Amino acid sequence: MNILFFLTPKSEVIYVNEEDTVGQAMDTMEKYKYSAVPIITKAGRYAGTLTEGDLLWAIKNNYMMNMKDAEGRPVMEVARKKDYLPVTVTTSPKELISMAVEQNFVPVVDDREAFIGIVTRQKIMEYCMEQYFQKAEHAIS
Repeated sequence: MNILFFLTPKSEVIYVNEEDTVGQAMDTMEKYKYSAVPIITKAGRYAGTLTEGDLLWAIKNNYMMNMKDAEGRPVMEVARKKDYLPVTVTTSPKELISMAVEQNFVPVVDDREAFIGIVTRQKIMEYCMEQYFQKAEHAIS
């Protein structure tokens, strides 16, 4: 099975740009109620993952809990605890599932390293449940 079956294309993904400020990133995450979002470069490449925790610790440690100071700072100044690892379209479904265990979503890049979308843990779980129940129903009939 091709992992593109699970792909949410870039055009449908909520992300922040590397030029965004901390305030803009916080607004985006609050509006869509996401705890983690991909960061995309001007060139369209995946640059990492920004989490609520990253923002919280940056505001506490770098900006002395002062939101006014933090809001205008570049998002790329924020130290990130862990960037979600990206995969390519040739990644095996087994490897994709293994990564989704550890990450809310898995960024997908093409062979030129351009960000093309994400695969969410939810989509993988829904597919697995569907397959399981189809087999269970088939076994009963």
